[in-house]
Amino acid sequence: MKTVILAGGLGTRLSEETNTRPKPMVEIGGRPLLWHLLHIYSYFGFNEFVIALGYKHEVIKEYFRSFYEHNNDLTVDLADGTLTVRERQAERWRIHLIDTGLNTKTGGRIELLREHIGDERFMCTYGDGLASVDIRALIDAHTRSGKLATLTAVRPPARFGALEMDGDLITSFEEKPQMSEGWVNGGFFVFEPEVFAHIHGDEMLEHGALPRLSALRELNCYRHDGFWQPMDTLRDRRLLEELWATGSAPWVLGDGVAARRP
Repeated sequence: MKTVILAGGLGTRLSEETNTRPKPMVEIGGRPLLWHLLHIYSYFGFNEFVIALGYKHEVIKEYFRSFYEHNNDLTVDLADGTLTVRERQAERWRIHLIDTGLNTKTGGRIELLREHIGDERFMCTYGDGLASVDIRALIDAHTRSGKLATLTAVRPPARFGALEMDGDLITSFEEKPQMSEGWVNGGFFVFEPEVFAHIHGDEMLEHGALPRLSALRELNCYRHDGFWQPMDTLRDRRLLEELWATGSAPWVLGDGVAARRP
C-alpha cells in the first residue's frame, strides 16, 4: 500500500525556518521532519511513498537524490575522482517525488497524484506532524468500518499547562498535557480509491471531500489517544527537539535503534 505525504505547503507560520526550505525539511535531531515521518510508516512495513511537492520542491528532490551518500560513510580518491560508498545503513523506501504545484490545495494535490496511486487503497498524511499512531491498528479499524475514508482523530496538545484546584489548593499540576476533551483532525488517513470521486478539482481536502464524505456517512474515525504534535511554530519545533534530545521521543517506535542512529 502506498502512502501519500502532503509536503507542498508554504509553511508561512514557521517562516523563520522555511525561507530556504519546505517545512517537512526542517530538522529535528539533525534529520528532516520528513525523515522521521517516513520512519513511522516504515516501522509497520510500509515503504512506498508518493510525496506531493510544491514550495521549494527542489530541496526535497536533492535530499533524496543524494540520500545514500549523505547517510553513509564515503571514501573519495582525489587522484582519479572516484567515490566509494562505505555502506553503514540503507532504508528500504521507494519514493515517488511529484511536483503538484506551488499553490495547489491539499485536495488538489491528492487528485494530481491519482495516476501514481493507482486504483487501490492508499494512506495519506500531512508532512508537518509526528505521532505515535499504530498504523496497523488504523488500517484494521478502516477495514472493519467498510467506509471510503478513515481519519485519525487526536487530542491536541494544550498550549499552556493544566491546573486542577480545590479552592486555593492546587491538587494537580501538569505542564503540557494532551487536552482531555475535544478531538481534531490529526491526518494519518486511509482512503479507498473511490474517494477520488469526492474530490472536486483544486480544493482543500478539509473543506471539500472530507465534509462530503461525512455527510454521506462514509468518513470513519480512528481515535488516537497517544502522542501527536504538529510543527507549526518555532515553539513546536523546540518541543520536538527537546523530546528527541531526551532519547525517548514518543514517535520513535520499537527499540528506536535504527531511527536514532546518527
